[in-house]
Amino acid sequence: MNRRVRSFAFFAFVCVLLFTGPNKAMAQPNSYPFKVAQDRMLWHDYVDKEQQRLLQLGGSKNDSVIRLSKDEAVNLQITDALIRKVDGLQEQIELDSTLNTNNKKRYLRGLSDVLQKFDRAVQSKELSPSLAPGLIDAFMQAMELDQKGESIEPVIAASPYETGKIVVECFNYPSENKGAKPARILLTRRFYEAHPSLIFNYLSTHPGAPFEDSLIIIAGHHDIGQLYDFAAAGNDLGYHIRNSKDSLLRTVASLATSRSGRLYFPFLDNLVKGRLTKEDIDKVKDDDLAYYKLLVKTRLDYAERLLPPLQDTPLEMNALTQMLEKKGKQVFVSEINALHTAENPAVRFKILDPLTPEELYYLVVLSEDEIYTSSYLGVYDRIFQRMKAPYGDSLLMQVHGDYFRKFIKMAAAYNKLEHFLGTMDKQNAGTVMKSFVIHLENAGEEEAVDVADSYSSIVEKSPALARFILNEVKWNYDKNVAAGDKKGIVIYRLLQTLFESADTANKVDVSAKLGIPPIYTVDRQSLADDSGRVIQQVFFYGDKDKDGQLSYADFMRIFQTRPGTKPEWRIQENPQWTTISSIRGKPVIIYANKPLFGEDDPDDKAQKALSDYLYDHHLKPTIVIHRGHSYHVKYTIERMPATARIVVLGSCGGYNNLSEVLKISEDAHIISSKQVGTKAVNEPILQAMNNTLVAGKNIEWLPMWRDLEAGFRKDPVARERFDDYIPPYKNLGAIFIKAYRKAMEADE
Repeated sequence: MNRRVRSFAFFAFVCVLLFTGPNKAMAQPNSYPFKVAQDRMLWHDYVDKEQQRLLQLGGSKNDSVIRLSKDEAVNLQITDALIRKVDGLQEQIELDSTLNTNNKKRYLRGLSDVLQKFDRAVQSKELSPSLAPGLIDAFMQAMELDQKGESIEPVIAASPYETGKIVVECFNYPSENKGAKPARILLTRRFYEAHPSLIFNYLSTHPGAPFEDSLIIIAGHHDIGQLYDFAAAGNDLGYHIRNSKDSLLRTVASLATSRSGRLYFPFLDNLVKGRLTKEDIDKVKDDDLAYYKLLVKTRLDYAERLLPPLQDTPLEMNALTQMLEKKGKQVFVSEINALHTAENPAVRFKILDPLTPEELYYLVVLSEDEIYTSSYLGVYDRIFQRMKAPYGDSLLMQVHGDYFRKFIKMAAAYNKLEHFLGTMDKQNAGTVMKSFVIHLENAGEEEAVDVADSYSSIVEKSPALARFILNEVKWNYDKNVAAGDKKGIVIYRLLQTLFESADTANKVDVSAKLGIPPIYTVDRQSLADDSGRVIQQVFFYGDKDKDGQLSYADFMRIFQTRPGTKPEWRIQENPQWTTISSIRGKPVIIYANKPLFGEDDPDDKAQKALSDYLYDHHLKPTIVIHRGHSYHVKYTIERMPATARIVVLGSCGGYNNLSEVLKISEDAHIISSKQVGTKAVNEPILQAMNNTLVAGKNIEWLPMWRDLEAGFRKDPVARERFDDYIPPYKNLGAIFIKAYRKAMEADE
């Protein structure tokens, strides 16, 4: 043991002796170094039991230190407060001749409550253990005021919310301190000021709160979407919002009470600033093309204002983005996707004729999870055909760099990045790719994921560009290390590891280096329940165009017995779902809801009934498969169980969906496709997985994917479609999200 470690150990030993030495915390129950009246012994025992409970939180029954922190110095401070100080306070209360027996019981009970409430708050992570010293000090100050008959409100006001909330509830027996009620009001206000997203729900059930008007303004400016929803209500809260003196609240209230309010809402910032009027929007809101053009024009305006020198953040930019995405998909992308079999491109893409390059640009970057490959290629070509000077750097300047990482990521995914960079001179191309990688520490998670996602496409098609990007990542890592930027260090360390692992010659153990579970394999045991069964849940949707119904029929053919062969699967049906069970080999059970179509969403009811059945019978799906249009996927994710270890998303592998899946199941292996799935590929993938599981083997993605690839060699069309599918080990975006969130949580 070196000198420093020995010194710290000795210091800790001395502290423990000082804190817990000859007092009753280490002695037997009912043994005190001071005389305790018999009628108060029970109240002292309550305090002692709470102390003992806290001492045992570290896992040892005989520990003399309360271990609630990884920092031993903090643990000693906590122990000093909750053991030594509390012991001293017990003695002070018991021996105080100015207190009658009822007041002594009052304060002993309060002391017991403090410890109990502290314990519960720490266990529920509502309070940091390091607040223990301040909590005991606050209790002592409040007790001193209470003894004088004075209000405890000043103590609560001076304390952090978490400790004040505990202390105020410790002076209620047998009567409440006169400062408790105003202190609770103060705490309530402080809580909702710190959690503005909860304000409107609180005020809607507590009309006439003394601080209502000021909280309404705080909540309204924090979440304008919520403000819009509550402003239209016919209750007391809605009345107060509509009659607020705040200009933003009044503007939003006027939109909320309008029939076309949601169509005005994306333009809120320009409406508030007087740069646009409702009449201007009225002229275009009923014309899809004109409305889309106004959305793009406004987005370009906002994007420019985000940049220096203005660096202005427009109100409700998210609402604008959501409406722009919605209109782009509904009006344009859905039509060119639907016409994918049209032989004449002029017919298929006619709806795009009135759109400018900038309008086509937003069509692409905001429809990542829905646009077909052929649709993307058609839109991409038209962007450059309609530019007076078809240079990629000019395009990015025209859109003020908005979504440029998404555009580059998609260009890489659809083999257009080389063309895009080739439209500009070499120096500018280098600058664009440097910009693609730099300053991710200042960007959101999605942009870092776009960079990660793009690399697997780039390294296959352009090794030289991949090396350039890797070098830029290394340079940015060094820069962030020098600056001490933790977020930047994490991002670029992860990217460097992922990119280096793409070259198998490097033999990088990604799982070990990133601290995540294996990405190349899924152990069958981790998929099986206690009975050895692998449970799967498949989500189907009834569609007017019969797509879901046809997909279900194709799926069921996988498990039907072919003439002259022995049955391998047992199929059982009820009105809402089908159960498919393996007959031979290791048990695999697949539950698939039927794609019912009609009024009142019968497919939704079928999914709910199946999920309830699985829950009630303790059946936990570890494989979840989404079969349906991309606009259905949010409903699949909403019902996806946290037990899912493999998730097949089909063409719904955009960032938002990956992010939501990994919030539910942080280590899920995700299979996705760059475009709409096809039975020619879906069926072999599912068959390969099921054959492996029935054989009792682990899922090994690399050999499985190689075998699938070999099987598609004779069918060029199916092979091309298969190439659009992304196996879990190549889904660098998903891997990055897993590793990034774990790393950031560890730093916290």
